[in-house]
Amino acid sequence: MKRKDAILLHDPDPFHSIVPYVMPKRTEAEVSTTVMLDITDLLKFIDKHNREEGSNYKLFHCICTAVAKMIYHRPKLNIFIAGRKYWQRNDITLSFVAKQKFEDEAVETLMTLNVKEDMNLDSISRIILGDVEKARSAGSNSLDKTMQFVGSLPRFVLEILFWILSRMEYHGIYPEDLKKGDPNYTTCLLANLGSIKADSCYHHLSNFGTNSMMITIGTMRKNADGRDVVDITATLDERIADGFYFARSLQLGKYLIEHPQLLMDRISDPVDMKVD
Repeated sequence: MKRKDAILLHDPDPFHSIVPYVMPKRTEAEVSTTVMLDITDLLKFIDKHNREEGSNYKLFHCICTAVAKMIYHRPKLNIFIAGRKYWQRNDITLSFVAKQKFEDEAVETLMTLNVKEDMNLDSISRIILGDVEKARSAGSNSLDKTMQFVGSLPRFVLEILFWILSRMEYHGIYPEDLKKGDPNYTTCLLANLGSIKADSCYHHLSNFGTNSMMITIGTMRKNADGRDVVDITATLDERIADGFYFARSLQLGKYLIEHPQLLMDRISDPVDMKVD
């Protein structure tokens, strides 16, 4: 079997080799946990850079950078299961939703970010800001227009279409053009609920596509010690790695947020922290 977006992992251990048959659906294998991040130093870091260097860093940009760096250094987070097989994704891709306006009926635009190993907070921030502004100015992106067309088809046509697409995905021949911009085909989907004054929450994965990780970000608040904190809730496909690996990975992500200067390093630069 071959895919254009990933490399087949041939030798999973005996337990993991049968897991896709015991739990064939991603939604049957979800694990979820909430982590509280101390962002006191991060907010000072953001304020300093924005004032002195004219940047426009946001908390969300920093979390995206930390997640990307975490995934790079913890590569099992970038595994997915398709066709009962384990695949190592070729790229690190993040996706998120941007609302046109902060109103109930405002249109939501899906955004994706392809992370390169030489990126850092500055480059990731610039890309996110530019893409969001471009989408809001245009009112949509190419994926929005595709979904609008597909959604207009009769119900019986949609049922046949998605059955065909699911079979194509199972056999690794899903059209590459349809994957572009689709959050179901990214490493991690992030939802910035804090931007709408909501708490982080459990968010399900999807059986469609290859996405194995979902992260929601809550509202900033003060803890009992007067520190600035924010909760993030991560949902993962437990079939791709064990709980110990997930826990240590989130520990690395937490460390990066609480040591913000590390976000200015390249994604590929090592982190002086023992997590393996």
